[in-house]
Amino acid sequence: MTMTEARPAVRQLDDALLDRIRQRARGYDESNQFFAEDFAELVEAGYLRAAVPAELGGWGLSLTELAHQQRRLARYAPATALATTMHHYWVGMAADLHRFGHPAAEAILADVVDGDVYAAGHAESGNDVPVLMSTTTAERVEGGYRFTGRKHFTSLSPVWTRLGVHGLDATSDPEHPVVVHGFVTRQSDDVQTIPVWDTLGMRATQSHDTDLRGVFVPDERIGAVAPAGDSSDPFVGIMTVWALTLISNVYVGIAERAFELATESATTKSAVSIPRGLYATQPFIQHQISEMYIDVHAARATVDSVTQDWSNGVDHGDEWGALVFSAKWRASDAARRVVGLAMDVVGGGSFFRRGELERLYRDVRASAYHPPTDAFAHEAIAKIALGIDPAEPRF
Repeated sequence: MTMTEARPAVRQLDDALLDRIRQRARGYDESNQFFAEDFAELVEAGYLRAAVPAELGGWGLSLTELAHQQRRLARYAPATALATTMHHYWVGMAADLHRFGHPAAEAILADVVDGDVYAAGHAESGNDVPVLMSTTTAERVEGGYRFTGRKHFTSLSPVWTRLGVHGLDATSDPEHPVVVHGFVTRQSDDVQTIPVWDTLGMRATQSHDTDLRGVFVPDERIGAVAPAGDSSDPFVGIMTVWALTLISNVYVGIAERAFELATESATTKSAVSIPRGLYATQPFIQHQISEMYIDVHAARATVDSVTQDWSNGVDHGDEWGALVFSAKWRASDAARRVVGLAMDVVGGGSFFRRGELERLYRDVRASAYHPPTDAFAHEAIAKIALGIDPAEPRF
C-alpha cells in the first residue's frame, strides 16, 4: 500500500450558477442576444481567470480540469460555453507558455488578471488552412505590424477587449512568407465590429465579423512570427491544442445533455401500443439509447485521453496534430449523431421550439464549421500518418 499526497480540491462552477445559466439560455437564443447576465456572473465568480496559474491570481486549472468545466457548462448553455472557450484557450496557452518562459505569456496573463477579455480572430473567407495561412495581410512597419482583413465568427464580440489575430506578411521576404500572430485592442479606431450574427444556432455567442483596417500592433504584442504553413512554433502549437480540445469538450457536453433528455423521456413517456407502457421497454428505443451511449462514451474517452496526455506532459511529438484533429472530429461527429438520435427517441415534441432539444439540434450544427473542417481534418491526419509534410501543396 502506498500513500499519496492529497491534492487541493479543484475549483469549479457553482451548481446554482449553472442552473441560472440554463434558465436564461432559451431567452438568449430566441432574442438573438449576447449572454450578458451569464457573462457578468462568470466574471464575478473569477471564471475568466480559471486557467491563470494560482500564484498569479487565477484558479490554476490544467487543460484537463478546465475542459471538464467547459463540458459541464455546455450541458447547461452551449453558446455560453463555446464563446467563453475563445477566451479560455488564449489564457491556457499563455499559462503553458509561462512555464516555458515565453515572452508573450506574461502580458496576456497580466491582462486577464486585470480584467481583460480575450477573443479569437482567425476565421477568414478563402482560407481553408486556418492559423497556418491567412487572407489577412500583416504589413511590417516601424515598431510593429499593420493588419488588414476581415475576420468571421468573432465570438464575444460585445465584450472582448483584446483580439488575437493573424495575418500573412508576404512582402518583407517574398521568398519566405510568414504568418504573424498578434493582439489588437478594442480601443483602436482601425477595428470595427460588423453586426452580421443572425444564425441557425449558437446565437448567444454573438460572433460578429471584425474588420481590421490597417490596425497597428506593436512588437511587444506580437506573439509569434512563423513560416507560412509551419505549425512548429510553440505559440501556434500550444494555442491549437487548447483551442481544439476545449471546443471538442463543448460538443461532448451537448451530446451528454441530449442523452440525458432522451433517457428522461424514454423512462417517463408511455404509449398505448406498448403493453408495459413506457417507451424504455421498446427494443428499438433501447437500441437507439445504446447507440447514443456508445457514441458519447467513445467521444468522451477520446477527448479525455488527449487532454490528460497534454496535462501530464506525454510526448507525442509530431503526432500531436493528428491526435487533436482526430479528437475534435470525433467529438463533433458524435455530438451531431447523438442529438439526432435523441430527437428520434423523444419524438414529435422535440420539434417544437419550446423544448431544449430543438435548440441543441441547432447549436450542434456549428461543430462542422470549427477548424479543422471534415475535409481538412482528414487530409492533415492522413499526411501526418503517412509522413507527408502537411504544408506541402495539394496536387
